[in-house]
Amino acid sequence: MSARAQTVRLSPAQHRTLAGFARQRGLSEYAMLARVVDTGLAALVQGTGSTIDSREIVTELASVGTRIVDVERMLDRALFTACAAYCYARSAASGARKSDAILTEEITAAYNRQRGLARENRP
Repeated sequence: MSARAQTVRLSPAQHRTLAGFARQRGLSEYAMLARVVDTGLAALVQGTGSTIDSREIVTELASVGTRIVDVERMLDRALFTACAAYCYARSAASGARKSDAILTEEITAAYNRQRGLARENRP
């Protein structure tokens, strides 16, 4: 199959754009024009991707949402564990004997303080 010559008229803006792309890629303007035509025809033949399956998108978004919930739970547990470790270490360092009920109250208060601080900057 042989190539066929065609005449193409470009507006000044199109020519500047084509010349800029050609310079960036180290091609002649003619070679760049051939690439533009090839890419444009391929887009027309194959479509522009407008036939995206919305069911697939919904399924993936639901999957991401489920994972985010799991990560939030894990972070919440890590925060609570860190608050508990802090309160137990502070109690041990001070040498004061505190009951488990008092330590539990301190842990819960520290946890709630940190959760509140995390929510402060939310829109």
